[in-house]
Amino acid sequence: MVFVTKSASEHFSYPRTSTKVSKLFSGIPLVDLTKPDSKQLIVNACEEYGFFKIINHGVPMDFITRLESEAIKFFSLPLSEKEKSGPPNPLGYGNKHIGKNGDVGWVEYLLLTTNTESISQRFLSVFGNNAEEFCSALNDYISAVKKMTCEILELMSEGLKIQPRNVFSKLLMDEQSDSCFRLNHYPPCPELQGLSSASTRNVIGFGEHTDPQIISVLRSNNTSGLQISLRDGSWISVPPDQNSFFINVGDSLQVLTNGRFESVRHRVLANGLKSRVSMIYFGGPPLSEKIAPLQSVMNAEEESMYKEFTWFEYKKSAYSSRLADNRLGHFERIAAA
Repeated sequence: MVFVTKSASEHFSYPRTSTKVSKLFSGIPLVDLTKPDSKQLIVNACEEYGFFKIINHGVPMDFITRLESEAIKFFSLPLSEKEKSGPPNPLGYGNKHIGKNGDVGWVEYLLLTTNTESISQRFLSVFGNNAEEFCSALNDYISAVKKMTCEILELMSEGLKIQPRNVFSKLLMDEQSDSCFRLNHYPPCPELQGLSSASTRNVIGFGEHTDPQIISVLRSNNTSGLQISLRDGSWISVPPDQNSFFINVGDSLQVLTNGRFESVRHRVLANGLKSRVSMIYFGGPPLSEKIAPLQSVMNAEEESMYKEFTWFEYKKSAYSSRLADNRLGHFERIAAA
């Protein structure tokens, strides 16, 4: 059973499902982007899990290690310095409080725009003379990951046999794309220190949720903590791999595929001994983009499961909800009795 102790309860919320924490799950779908079967493996993974792991991704390891190093430098600053970059609204530095609706976790984070030229001087002033170095590392990383993400989305289109090939990727390539980038730091949690490996006590680092965008691309260091929920509601722990990327299907992609792909519910548990640093690229469409099931994905007699909405409308709804809420519930069509 997942629970927190009384002394930590001021800072953490309970997950909504009381489940035993599983051992590391070795069955995470693996996709090699250099192999010809990658497009079908991507479709299969999106249908079964809404989640998969990418290897041979083409993102230079130097870009990854440089940005992680810059992130560690930032999170190592005194809290009073980091707080000059907050509070998040929604961009900026946050500590324990996730959003404005009562969600909390054992985490501190930076939420940034993917347009490095738009990053505020207030934030960059925290870095002092190193601001240019941080922006350079961020720009190199985002550019490479965005390119890889668009390749994945185009392989997805090919696997679904829909045209044009860039039907998904063009939403991220649009100059008005509302994508964002997140750096998370989960420090060692004192509540968990000294416990045996057999203990079932856990503290929530980041509560269970789905991502509202089209697609999310995660990279973390070699500290465990990430879990995903299977279709039966059980939770499995994802083995960390600092050399690979993990891909999440987002709510918007679930709608675009009329539920054929399902956004993955995931969470992070805190670690008692080691810090976890993760970097997530959230690929989103332009704010004015209308999101609705694509006719090319649906069968001739298949009906749309969702009402049409703009990304602005869905984003506004998502930001006004709790993490664990079923955000798509407000946009589902109710079948006639």
